[in-house]
Amino acid sequence: MSEVRTLVLCVDRDDDIGYKANVLEPAVGREACLDTATRLALADPEDSDVNAIFQGIKTYDELAARGENVFIAVIGGSQTSEIDGDRRISQELERIVRENGINECIVVTDGAEDEFVMPIIQASVKVKSVKRVIVKQMPNLESTYYIIKKFMDDPQLARTFLVPVGIAMLLYAAACLMGSPDIAIIIVLGVIGIYLLFKGFGIDDYFSYAVVGLHRSFLGGRFSFIAYITAFLIAVVGVVLGLTSLLEWYSADQGLIFYFFSFVYGAIVYFAAALLIASLGKITDSYLNDRPSLAVSLPLPFFAIAVSLLAYGASVYIISISTPLEFPIVGYDGLRALIYAITGALILGIIGMYIQKYALRWFKPKDDVENHNTHSNEIAD
Repeated sequence: MSEVRTLVLCVDRDDDIGYKANVLEPAVGREACLDTATRLALADPEDSDVNAIFQGIKTYDELAARGENVFIAVIGGSQTSEIDGDRRISQELERIVRENGINECIVVTDGAEDEFVMPIIQASVKVKSVKRVIVKQMPNLESTYYIIKKFMDDPQLARTFLVPVGIAMLLYAAACLMGSPDIAIIIVLGVIGIYLLFKGFGIDDYFSYAVVGLHRSFLGGRFSFIAYITAFLIAVVGVVLGLTSLLEWYSADQGLIFYFFSFVYGAIVYFAAALLIASLGKITDSYLNDRPSLAVSLPLPFFAIAVSLLAYGASVYIISISTPLEFPIVGYDGLRALIYAITGALILGIIGMYIQKYALRWFKPKDDVENHNTHSNEIAD
């Protein structure tokens, strides 16, 4: 029967130990974990991860006093990307388990993110016990104040809840200043609805990737940094002109779909330009720094323009058949514009697919080509 080697594990999924205490590597061993807890406590005494780490050290001491073969570690995730953080936790945990021959684990958490962390841990080692650390509070107004203050100061929670509420309030105020308080509520509900959809479908993770990619482009001195900044500014202009278009073609007897396409009509050209510039920046970087990935980047401008054409054609058609105002395109001209847009989008999509197909051949790694030739020669022999 193999010897039982137990790991007492504390996981800081949002990487407070790195962000606040500047502990950049996983802490392995009692002294390293104690140092990590102390540094985090000095940086932020109210952080619940401090209590979890000290509880982990206490559990380690109790098991060691009973003569068990026990280890302790604290692993941090990522402050900016949950996916990258979870991957880091998984990789570091696998390394610790492999190097120390761990065959069972005791997880100590603050109870906040158990459901997210546990599957990651269980993929690498058997979890025999879970210890949740709940900080004791006095049930009075003062403790409630500090809980709210903690909520406001947490950057992750602030990005999740406070930013969309702030944007909604600003849009409401802007709509009132522009003399259209009757559609201010529609704009606010629309923004909140889009945000909830983004969170529900995980689209916000792609924005996190975009921020990380922008940071890497800046540090690497790549052309895509300038392209992404330019694209962002153009997209902001598109949002403003989209709202202007919404106000211009606004009619009280129209529905939400009409309002959406009114916004698209004013913004889509600028959104298309932003996507085109961003994709050209990606292509330039791929050509200069990573030729094999160029085949993946080449179709992006074609797909961006194709989607933009579809959105433009649909918006023109919807507005032309809905608005009682003098829209420049009326009657069958709106349907004709939609048909032209669909045709152009299909043609661009096909062109992009064929370019990618042939680019995959042009930039195929030499090793694959040599292996293919060798295999062909073997078959011929």
